[in-house]
Amino acid sequence: MTTFNDRERAFEAKFAADEDLLFRITARRNRLLGNWAAEQMGLTAAETDSYAKSVVQADFEEAGDEDVIRKLLGDLVSAGIEIDELGVRSALEAKMAEARRQYIEEAN
Repeated sequence: MTTFNDRERAFEAKFAADEDLLFRITARRNRLLGNWAAEQMGLTAAETDSYAKSVVQADFEEAGDEDVIRKLLGDLVSAGIEIDELGVRSALEAKMAEARRQYIEEAN
């Protein structure tokens, strides 16, 4: 029975580590998205930093990416940027790939 318990603990530890990694990469992605959107809107460096933080915080409103997409789309359209939901989703995917790449590079 000890072997089974050891395997169960190892599985739980790996699951927790994987979830932590995904959380970190997603937070980085959201910061990159915030920087991208701020650039589109022509924000200053100080405004960009504040806006990127607000995008990271927006992800805590509900599970999934819909809260972030809704925030970005609303803010960009309000700023007069011509973009649709597909454009925001494309940026989200590109920034997720960039966040993963950055994380892997830092780990090595």
